[in-house]
Amino acid sequence: MDQFMNWITENQDLIVSYVIKFVVAILILIIGKMIANSVAKLLGRGMTRKGVDGAVISFLSAIVKSVIFIAAVLMALSQVGVQTTSFIAILGAAGLAIGLSLQGSLSNMASGVLIIMFRPFRAGEYVDAGGVSGTVNEVNIFQTVLKTPDNKVVYVPNAQITGQPITNYSREDTRRVDLLIGVSYDADLHKTKEVLESVLKADQRLLKDPEWNIQVHALNNSSVDFIVRPWVKSTDYWPVYWDLMREIKIALDKNDIGIPYPQMDVHLFKQASQD
Repeated sequence: MDQFMNWITENQDLIVSYVIKFVVAILILIIGKMIANSVAKLLGRGMTRKGVDGAVISFLSAIVKSVIFIAAVLMALSQVGVQTTSFIAILGAAGLAIGLSLQGSLSNMASGVLIIMFRPFRAGEYVDAGGVSGTVNEVNIFQTVLKTPDNKVVYVPNAQITGQPITNYSREDTRRVDLLIGVSYDADLHKTKEVLESVLKADQRLLKDPEWNIQVHALNNSSVDFIVRPWVKSTDYWPVYWDLMREIKIALDKNDIGIPYPQMDVHLFKQASQD
């Protein structure tokens, strides 16, 4: 015990120096984290005021925050005497090894950069991406967050999105509603077209330009199929689709125009018995 106390007394200045360095390193980490969060928030607010897309804001903010915090960690290590140049070299070698083992994650990160650069979708748009349909919430470094119509949150890897076709339903202001209406072969085709057109004329949400199209599309086994293709604003697509389907059925019934269903005729033949 006496030897330990003597060692402390003899090395008091050294111990105090190391304690101070350690405290300073902790403070650097704390302050670095605070600065990273503050800079990310300021960057986000600045981009928001300039009208930058929310997905881009979340992606860039995450990158800036990570870079500043890594710099703070290196400064803290340097403060306690760690040779950061050697550490960076070791970190680079380790990063290469980790990168080879995490090719999927790096692919997701690279895909996130591509999504931000080419912007096939923005926050708030409804898309079909990576096999998932939903509204875009944000684009992170490794995944894109989508919210489905039934209010489920789905995290889709960015590489899965860029590796498959992306359908953006919200990018254009207008969309065409495609309806296929089958009527009986006994129906008067001219009258059927007039009834369908009267239903479209009654809906004020349909656009006059481009004009809608009503044509006989196919002669199927049990029905004559009409295509009904009006144009609407993208925001009105599903309400118009559902309303037209209901109103067309009501109008056809009022005009005694049958909508056939698949049926099969069975013919029985009686064979004369042989004595």
